[in-house]
Amino acid sequence: MSSKAYVSGVGMVPFQKPGASESYDIMAAKATKAALEDAALDYSLIQQAYVGYVYGDSTCGQRALYHVGMTGIPILNVNNNCSTGSSALFLARQAVESGAVECALALGFEQMKPGAIGAVFDDRVSPFQSFDDATDDIVGDNGLPLALRYFGGAGKAHMDEFGTTMETFAKIRAKASRHAANNPVALFRKEVTPEEVMADKLIWPGVMTRLMACPPTCGAAAAIICSKEFADKHGLDSSVRIAAQAMTTDSPATFNAHDMREVVGSTMAKNAADQVYEAAGIGPEDINVVELHDCFAHNELITYEALGLCARGDAGKFVDEGDNTYGGKYVTNPSGGLLSKGHPLGATGLAQCTELVQQLRGAADARQVEGARLALQHNLGLGGACVVTLYEKA
Repeated sequence: MSSKAYVSGVGMVPFQKPGASESYDIMAAKATKAALEDAALDYSLIQQAYVGYVYGDSTCGQRALYHVGMTGIPILNVNNNCSTGSSALFLARQAVESGAVECALALGFEQMKPGAIGAVFDDRVSPFQSFDDATDDIVGDNGLPLALRYFGGAGKAHMDEFGTTMETFAKIRAKASRHAANNPVALFRKEVTPEEVMADKLIWPGVMTRLMACPPTCGAAAAIICSKEFADKHGLDSSVRIAAQAMTTDSPATFNAHDMREVVGSTMAKNAADQVYEAAGIGPEDINVVELHDCFAHNELITYEALGLCARGDAGKFVDEGDNTYGGKYVTNPSGGLLSKGHPLGATGLAQCTELVQQLRGAADARQVEGARLALQHNLGLGGACVVTLYEKA
């Protein structure tokens, strides 16, 4: 790789409930225009675009970007389940660092339907068949949608081994609401207490209430990635660079360990984080702020350990001592995370990027993490792929 990639512009639209948002292409065009405006860059200077979405037909990326301009550039459509947005970012960063282009756009969006997500193509083998089979074997069929069984089962495994309680997951959800209260683009900005989370509708007795799960969401987010030379030539912001990034997929442990934490990507996340720390020459203790994939409060908890923010088995103590929020060791999900900000699958990774770039610029307003210099992003997609990205204040 010839040089580091810089994030010179970010933009997103406020996330909405299904049925309340604009069409995917309009949301995506608005997020792209917001990123271009943030960078003070004309679309004609974008040389490639990587566009991520999960639920959509072929070439939705072209449909969205043609609203912004028809410049004839390569537009590549990306689908990596819930890590789709950061997969688009991964490709844009690679293109810039390799010297293939000087400036690329990473865009992600999703227009979702209400209710639990499910397969669209039911006439062929599911890419999740092995995950479903493993979940049936470990958890059994309790009648819940598979996503709840995946991540609830992972949380239960931590509870069974380390004595973690439902109250700990409730504290994580309450923390997300406190952070989201200061985020104008979050879907849910109402603060809830751990007691209110515990009193909400029980989904899995002893394991999960409704508030511990993120909602289906519609939205879009984008980032402009460029070289330092391009930024200097065009007078762009070069205050935030991607110091290191890794994408991993599943290892044999996913199915061989007979552990739901592995089925939902714990080792996959650890491997990606370890690669990033090694490449950057730092340790997790050097990180100031983290945006991680809290599709369920349970996944946030096991991800603390996978990223090395605390030792294995210590996540409950980590939460109880407030080390996951302002005044603690790390501020996790200052945006409110997927639990409160929302989770439009293809947009999530780039919404995380937007938050962390704002943090490192010192432009996060009431959410600002004081003195933030290193920011870590974790974006997970079952099936599977995990992208971990380290941003550095240049």
